[in-house]
Amino acid sequence: MSTEPSSVTVPARFGVWLVGARGSVATTAIAGCAAVAAGLQPPTGMVTETPPFTSSGLPSLSSLVFGGHDTLDCPLPKRAEHLAAGGVLPHGLPSAVHAELAAADREIKPGGPLRGDTTRSAEEWIETFAADIRDFVRRQGLAGTVVVNVASTEPAPTDGTLPPSSLYAAAALRAGCPYVNFTPSTGLHHPALASLAESSGLPYAGRDGKTGQTLLRSVLGPMFAQRALTVRAWSGTNLLGGGDGAALADPAAAAAKNAGKERVLADTLGTAPQGDVHIDDVPALGDWKTAWDHIAFDGFLGARMVLQTTWQGCDSALAAPLVLDLARLLLRARAVGLTGPRPELGFYFKDPDGDASSALGEQYAALMDFAARLRDGA
Repeated sequence: MSTEPSSVTVPARFGVWLVGARGSVATTAIAGCAAVAAGLQPPTGMVTETPPFTSSGLPSLSSLVFGGHDTLDCPLPKRAEHLAAGGVLPHGLPSAVHAELAAADREIKPGGPLRGDTTRSAEEWIETFAADIRDFVRRQGLAGTVVVNVASTEPAPTDGTLPPSSLYAAAALRAGCPYVNFTPSTGLHHPALASLAESSGLPYAGRDGKTGQTLLRSVLGPMFAQRALTVRAWSGTNLLGGGDGAALADPAAAAAKNAGKERVLADTLGTAPQGDVHIDDVPALGDWKTAWDHIAFDGFLGARMVLQTTWQGCDSALAAPLVLDLARLLLRARAVGLTGPRPELGFYFKDPDGDASSALGEQYAALMDFAARLRDGA
């Protein structure tokens, strides 16, 4: 009998720490990752599972370990059952991936602060959150961890204080983790965090995931510009329910959300057309959204024309594969030594970092170049 030590190599594992870990997007991402890794579902919507990325050295889906912060206490398995009942998750999937959901739920720590909570200073919140993340990394023996904010939209701060999203962002960097802001909330964009972000030596990306109406705008805007058609007005309406609908019923939160939508049009058309986006909370819709756009434009000899679009979809199902993409991309970026804002990931955001183009075709080309950089070790 051999007494030689075992030479079996244990595959590296990587953490994905989700802010808003019991929300619809996070639950769908965790359940979806488990389902795809087990071969129960195809990786529909995951750009990182397409050929350009197969040799980019991204962490496998089976290597991802989930945890996070949340102020809610509904366990992930129960949350997944609710989503299945609403048609967001396939029937029977919560049972099939119950173990993975339960394991992730055990790694969720209390979030905060809730509105009006003055029991701790900003520094105390940041250190508490950072300690939670460091403990997760240590106990799980992780080779790297990324923090992704998928919490509900918060209003932009008006008094200079750090809002919750910025506390979580600061904690991510303090814990040595890349950071993704998938929401329109302030996060690392707070002026008080500029020096921290610059000196962290970590990659980060944001903000506000591009899943539906703005995705369509980033395709149609360049089309009008390239065909020399003058857009006179572009108006939109969103009907949605769930946690996002409730959060966006706050006019200040809705204003933060709409800023990215408006930037796309201004960037791709070269000017901001008339018209606004209205967001209506319809609780009965749950996680489903309907978005209408009405585009008034001029053709040859001033002929007046109109294009109307309707986008109906489930935001959680649209967002979850992008969250998994971004987590894998930032983990790989960290591994090859990339730092700072990653405008190459503008493909995923309404409000991308730096001077990245808002035109989807140009963003996709930049993403493909990024895939090559990751493959070649940057």
